[in-house]
Amino acid sequence: MIFQGSDTAWAVAFLLPYAAVFVFCVLYPLGIALWLGGRPHLFVELFEDPNYLRTVGNTLLFVGIGVNLKMFLALLLSGLFIRRGWRVRAIFMFFILPWALPALPAFLSIHWMFIGWGGLVHNFLVVLFDTDGPIWFNDRWLAMGTNIYAYMWKWLPFWTVVFMAARVAIPKEIYEAAEVDGANGPRRFVHITFPLLANLYLVCTLLSTAWTIGDFTTVAFVSGGAPALQTQVLATPGSRTAVSIANPPLGIATMLSALPLLIPLVILLMRRVHKSGIQL
Repeated sequence: MIFQGSDTAWAVAFLLPYAAVFVFCVLYPLGIALWLGGRPHLFVELFEDPNYLRTVGNTLLFVGIGVNLKMFLALLLSGLFIRRGWRVRAIFMFFILPWALPALPAFLSIHWMFIGWGGLVHNFLVVLFDTDGPIWFNDRWLAMGTNIYAYMWKWLPFWTVVFMAARVAIPKEIYEAAEVDGANGPRRFVHITFPLLANLYLVCTLLSTAWTIGDFTTVAFVSGGAPALQTQVLATPGSRTAVSIANPPLGIATMLSALPLLIPLVILLMRRVHKSGIQL
């Protein structure tokens, strides 16, 4: 055998496929992106575009409200769904469906629900209150609200399950001792549950923020950037510029402009993970 008696040679032989995958699937795409979209004149062109700053503001609004409200609700709902009983299980089964559904048909369904005349929400208002509802995608703030609602509806169940698993891992003896001391439900949550889950909550929030900055599907298929591209986030004009307008360098530069926010997030995330005792 070629490598018989040589541990180093065997180690190299097993390492080479992983190194090749890393080079071609990680380093090569990243290098191409930096080469195409890292030229200074592209960022000058971006900042001269009057829609770019509004897109950045939309991204911060979408991420800031969507992620934080989603995480807070997930933490609260995790306390409900760890309770026993067939009613809770039945509700949980329907609650988790949005996460199980494919994103594209789910977001297209929400788009048609809020489309305005003929949409489900419009017809619901007509039947119950005999009044026409607003045309959601003709107003920037209503359209942004719909995007945030759709994003939370899709991802809230996932993070609720994460916090449910964390709550179950907390020893019951701690809650029993607090109950003996006279602590009610809110006080147990404030003084026991939240402190014990605080590090996990922060890590999940940072991770979700990093994911959501690059979210394309929600805005693209719910509002489509309407009205008049006023609800775009960084991922949507980046894709549109690279594909529809056939200008990949400028499209990549649009997404690379999020790096000043993403890099500190990743560094903080890694520090929090190491502080919690997990070795990477």
